[in-house]
Amino acid sequence: MEKSGEIISIENIRKTYEVGTQQVHALAGVNLKIWRNDYVAIMGPSGSGKSTLMNILGCLDSPTAGRYVLNGTDVSNMDEDELAEVRNKEIGFVFQTFNLLPRYTALENVAVPLIYAGVAKSKRLRRAHEALQSVGLGDRMEHKPNEMSGGQRQRVAVARALINDPSIILADEPTGNLDTKTSIDIMHLFERIYRSGNTVIVVTHEEDIAQYARRIVRLRDGVIESDCVNEHPVLQK
Repeated sequence: MEKSGEIISIENIRKTYEVGTQQVHALAGVNLKIWRNDYVAIMGPSGSGKSTLMNILGCLDSPTAGRYVLNGTDVSNMDEDELAEVRNKEIGFVFQTFNLLPRYTALENVAVPLIYAGVAKSKRLRRAHEALQSVGLGDRMEHKPNEMSGGQRQRVAVARALINDPSIILADEPTGNLDTKTSIDIMHLFERIYRSGNTVIVVTHEEDIAQYARRIVRLRDGVIESDCVNEHPVLQK
């Protein structure tokens, strides 16, 4: 699929944490460009820096040094309030633990980002309804998380991630709590999202999950070890 321009550009990103009297260099100069309608898997062993990179890409944390431009805006030195605004507008998150509100129905959970965006209630619920339909949960709208399977809960999380029409979908170990068949179903859903023109970034330690992406970035010791096109991605049948 044809790419059209950068959606993410990070230059010499560094992140240093103070641990007692020691400095830990979680990222030691990362350079990365991600294009519109890219499908990227970010991989690496424990301690490689992939979670730190995900937090920076998702505007959940700021770099110690370097430059991060997201959809044309330099977010490198933004404060917490500014980052929160960017997150709600530009990024749709999907987490391993779903992060759904237990007392809310599927419909209400999906509509939550639109509350922060100031969308009127009737419009929120209509858009949430459409989002749940798009992920195959038209018959589960009034169910609460404890009334759904893990796969259904993750579909609710995906619908919530899509609700604001974000610039990127950022998924952190999205199949980590799912069985193999359900994991495949969720990755097929990401394939559909990618094919519809979205930019998808999946952070995973699972090689078989990474193989769905069109590009695989591998981190080690806080730097990018390799950045390769996936010549034979797993495709939806």
